[in-house]
Amino acid sequence: MPLGLRPALSRLGLSRQDTGVNQPISNPPLTLLPARAVSPAVPVWRLVGRLATVAVVFLIVVQLTHTLGATPIGFSSWRPVAIGLIAWFVLIDISIVVTRGQAGQKLLFLLPALQVTLALVIFPTLFGLVVAFTEWDLGSASGIRFNGVDNFRRLVGDATFWNALGNNARYVLVAVPLQYVIAFAVALLLNQQIRGRKFFRVVFLLPFMISPVAVGWMIGRSILAADKGVVPNLLETFGLKGVSFFDQSLPAFLGIVAMDSWINIPFMMVLLLAGLQALPQEVFEAAQIDGAGGIRRFRDITFPLMLPVTLTALVLRMIFEFKLVDIVRVVTAGGPGGATDTLSLYIYREGVESTNVGYATTMSMVFLVIVVAVVSIFLLALSRRIRDVVY
Repeated sequence: MPLGLRPALSRLGLSRQDTGVNQPISNPPLTLLPARAVSPAVPVWRLVGRLATVAVVFLIVVQLTHTLGATPIGFSSWRPVAIGLIAWFVLIDISIVVTRGQAGQKLLFLLPALQVTLALVIFPTLFGLVVAFTEWDLGSASGIRFNGVDNFRRLVGDATFWNALGNNARYVLVAVPLQYVIAFAVALLLNQQIRGRKFFRVVFLLPFMISPVAVGWMIGRSILAADKGVVPNLLETFGLKGVSFFDQSLPAFLGIVAMDSWINIPFMMVLLLAGLQALPQEVFEAAQIDGAGGIRRFRDITFPLMLPVTLTALVLRMIFEFKLVDIVRVVTAGGPGGATDTLSLYIYREGVESTNVGYATTMSMVFLVIVVAVVSIFLLALSRRIRDVVY
């Protein structure tokens, strides 16, 4: 023991043995914690989850084979299968929470979204893929039967399908850039410090709040129609007789583009305006101090920084433009001579009006693949360009 430590210990009334100085260190004996008891409900709910999964898969397979006419066993509709699927969702959620404890509770926040996606997106897509290989005419007494790739052979030689698909491509190539340019200009205007800015923002949003069917009826049928439209009758009083906006291919196509753009420009304007307001103002102030004018600031700062928002707006509008059907259905019904027809409208006529569900589903599946391919290529090409410019 050090000499200086001995008087301090004596003053405290402690001895060398009490302090344990120079004594060997002994570790306390290790004690094992008792194993966590497993709740008797865990194996029960694990079994319930497995049985429920097997039951719902069996129910779907039986009903699917019954719908396709392979077996006589099954329900008259898919309603019992939907009820069984909802019950399976509830049972599997409870089973996961009980059997996995805290991890199951965390997973419970994700399961409902996955289950809704499975029920409303994945399963209908897979079911539609099966129906695409069948001949299913609701007006026929023969019901549904498997016909292999006959629907796809018919689609290859279907001139109406390719005409409608070409019209869809023209709508995308003409309407989307037009809407983007006008929406960007309006967004730049509304981003300035002008009087009544909030009022004008609300006014420019009004067309987006109106139903496309209502717009098609008010503008296309009530104002521009040749038989009872206000504008043709007004032009007739000035000696311009026989003016028609929808009896010729090009005016009809441009009229549909104009009405569709009037409705959807506010949507792109809101996205672009939100992007403009999120841009850092320090960059613009520094550029202004350096003497950069408004056009140069837009070309070198605003437009490059807005490319990610531009990509989002263009992709959304491309998808919506591919699905164009309501205005065309109300105003021209695809005419004249198929000049304004769209693939969605043709699928509607074939599946709903002609009750040919099998061929309509085949066109829907092919259309889905085409849209996904076009959007994916556009995303890859423009995303690479955005990385080169922005980052």
